[in-house]
Amino acid sequence: MDAIGAAPSIVFIDEIDTIAGRREDAGRGMESRIVGQLLSCMDQVGQAWREHNKVVCVMGATNRPEALDTALRRAGRFDREIALGIPSIDERQSILKIICEKLNLAEDVDFFEIANMTPGYVGADLHLLVKEACLLAIRRKSSELDAETERTTLEPAPDASAAANVDLTNFCVTYDELKEATLRVQPSAMREGFTTIPNVTWDDVGALEDVREELMVSILQPIRAPKLHHRFGLDHPVGVLLYGPPGCGKTLVAKAISNQSGANFISIKGPELLNKFVGESERSVRMVFARGRASAPCVLFFDELDALAPRRGSDRANPSSERVVNQLLTELDGIEGRKDVYVIGATNRPDMIDPAMLRPGRLDKLLYVPLPSPSQRGSILSTHARRYPVDPCVELETLAQDGRLDGFSGADLAALMREASLTALKGVYHSHSVEELEQLERDMSGEAVAGATLPSISQGDFDTSLTKIKPSVSALDRASYESLNKELKDSSKGGS
Repeated sequence: MDAIGAAPSIVFIDEIDTIAGRREDAGRGMESRIVGQLLSCMDQVGQAWREHNKVVCVMGATNRPEALDTALRRAGRFDREIALGIPSIDERQSILKIICEKLNLAEDVDFFEIANMTPGYVGADLHLLVKEACLLAIRRKSSELDAETERTTLEPAPDASAAANVDLTNFCVTYDELKEATLRVQPSAMREGFTTIPNVTWDDVGALEDVREELMVSILQPIRAPKLHHRFGLDHPVGVLLYGPPGCGKTLVAKAISNQSGANFISIKGPELLNKFVGESERSVRMVFARGRASAPCVLFFDELDALAPRRGSDRANPSSERVVNQLLTELDGIEGRKDVYVIGATNRPDMIDPAMLRPGRLDKLLYVPLPSPSQRGSILSTHARRYPVDPCVELETLAQDGRLDGFSGADLAALMREASLTALKGVYHSHSVEELEQLERDMSGEAVAGATLPSISQGDFDTSLTKIKPSVSALDRASYESLNKELKDSSKGGS
């Protein structure tokens, strides 16, 4: 080997997972032989050090350590593993300062604010962000010079080069351009499809003020003010379980809190992690938390958690599901570190979740998301009405008090609004000829739309829709959820 002959030396293998993947997953015999040859070379390096005192340092790099053959990761080969995670806000601030040290920046540039806007960004992402900001600055300056050229006469300046230098003297990258670049450059983890920052805001969530306040204290504030929470000894991220009838906005609330905090968001449906092969379900759980740690600050949202973590020893449990529960408990305890990874679970059946998942330090904050009250129904209807052409004469608050809406969930109210819109549209089709519809389409385009009389959703459309849309949660189920909520609250008080 050349490296042994040139010792002391360093051998660096980038993207090592492409040549040293798991042999049991190899599709061709050649891939297994390559791994075997690499193992043999690693052993020769160790032998050269022991027998001839020749030092060869072999370094590998990968973003998929779980894909490496296990034989490579034992002692004597790659026996030291160093994880390079996503930079923290302080580290991003330092990286930005280093990248920008040779740039001419405006005085209003605040690296802390830019770092705060870029959760989940790695060094390469920040470098691309600064490059994008520079391009924006160049375009701005180019537009200014073009405008200046149009204002000046065609006579040449006495010293054209001196004039150009004067024009570029105050050229710099501004805070607004860096801020604009954050909207154009996505973090690598998001481009790979692992994470996203939801586009759902609190304005899209009607009602649920109590749940919102609890989530702000448990998740939003720790992300925004980590040093303050560290001072009070509140370093361990809180786990939250949202439970209640289906369609009440549990997923929507989780997305909104992630959006407001600027944290990355990974949504997992409980059943999609389950695999028929032994050990694969636990591996999927480990991968999810590893992605969360790599994208911190991150919110992991487990929907239908009861399917993933059923009560051990129950009829729904089996040896495979019990191993998954054990793996979840291990990850929630944070043995490998769960800093800045916040876990939110959602379920319609909290009584079917293993009790160990709900003990302090895991999903210890239980938040009931009930069916909306009449006043909350009005807030939800108003939120949905922003997307539909509802006639101003329709009193949404009065509609919300209608007894026919008793038991409606947020999803039922959204379905009511869609059905009313569809009913109104059918009315337009029935009352207009083809020529009138074409004229209406022309009226809705261009400048004529401001003065045109356009169709809208009337009270009658809502009344018609109410004959078709019924509550998705029966009265018996509503009573069952309320009883279950009371039991959980009583048990939590007794445990405390």
